[in-house]
Amino acid sequence: MKNLYITGVAGCGKTAIALGLALKLKNEGIKVTYFKPVGSRPKLAGAEDNDAILMHEILQMKTDIKQIAPFTAGTSYLSGLKNPETAIASIKEAYQAISAEADLIIIDGATFPHVGAAYGLDVISLAPVFNASVLNVIKLENDLSVDQAIFFNKNCQARGLAVTGHIFNNVPRQLLAKTEGVFKPILEKTCCTTLGIIPMRPEIASPTVSEYYEVLGGELLVGEDKMDRLVEEVIVGAMTMESALQYMRRSANKAVVMGGDRADLALSTLETSTSALILTGGLYPDVKVISRAAEKGVPIILVHYDTYTAIEKISEVSRRIRPGDATGINIARENIEQHCDWKAIMKSLEEK
Repeated sequence: MKNLYITGVAGCGKTAIALGLALKLKNEGIKVTYFKPVGSRPKLAGAEDNDAILMHEILQMKTDIKQIAPFTAGTSYLSGLKNPETAIASIKEAYQAISAEADLIIIDGATFPHVGAAYGLDVISLAPVFNASVLNVIKLENDLSVDQAIFFNKNCQARGLAVTGHIFNNVPRQLLAKTEGVFKPILEKTCCTTLGIIPMRPEIASPTVSEYYEVLGGELLVGEDKMDRLVEEVIVGAMTMESALQYMRRSANKAVVMGGDRADLALSTLETSTSALILTGGLYPDVKVISRAAEKGVPIILVHYDTYTAIEKISEVSRRIRPGDATGINIARENIEQHCDWKAIMKSLEEK
C-alpha cells in the first residue's frame, strides 16, 4: 500500500492537488482512494467535511463519508476532546477501511500542518503512522513562503520522514519567473525537490463571495443571489477618499473591507468593479449604501469583528471545488498533467 500525505497552509489548494492527482492516476489505471484523517469542523451541526464529500462523489468511493474524514478539528477542538486515544484509534480504524479500496491512498492534510499537534494529530506525527511520503503544497505570497517550506522540510527530515517534494500552487503571473529562476534553485540547494509550478487561474484560484461568507459569518444585508461572484483581490478601505478611488479603479472583481460607517467610501467603491463589500465593527451602513449595492448586485456582508480580525479570517478563505463544478474539476486534472511531474511523484512512492 502506497500513501501520499499532501499538506500545506490554508488556502494553498491541497484538495485541488489531491483531486487532480487522483483523477490523473486513475486514468493511468491506478486504483486511487482518498483519506482526510483530520478534517475541518463544519459550521452546521451534523454537517460533513466538504472535501470528503467532494472526493467521495468524484472517486465514487464506497466508504462512508464519516470514515473518509473520521475526526474534525476547529479553533476550539481541545475543549471537547476528552480522550485523544479514542481519536487516534478512530483514525486508524477508518484508515484500515479506506485502505481496502485501493493501491494508493492520497491523504489530505488539515487546514495547517500543525493542526492537532496537542494530541499527536498533526501531519508530522501522523505521516509515520500511515508510512506516508509527504508532498508539501506552497502558497506563494512572498520570499517568506519559501522559508516556511524549507523549515517544514527540515522538520520532516529531522523526524525521518520521506518527503516526495513540493508544488508551488496558484502562482501569480508576476511571480512565475522568480519562482522558476530563484525559488526553485534555493529549494533544491536545501534538498527540497520542486515537482510543479502551477500558474494561478482565477476560475479555480479565486474564492466566491459565498466562501468568504462561510468563513466570516455575520449578516448578509443584500445580494443573496450574487454569492457565486468571484473575488480576485481583497482591499482594505483604510485610506483617504482620493487615494482609495485611484486604487479601487485599478482593481477588478474585488472584495473591499471597511468600517460600516464609511458611507462615502462604500458608495464610491460600488461605482467600480466590486464583487462584495465586507463591513466591519458591526456598524450598519447608511441606507443609501444598501440601496446602491442592491442596484449594482453587490453583496454586503456585515461582521462584528474589527478590521484586523476580519482580515486574519479572510486569509483562511480558499476556492473550494464542489462536486458539480465541472470547470474546477477539469482544471485540477489539467494542472497535474501540464504543470506537475506526476511521474516523479509515483516513482518516489515506488522507491519508498
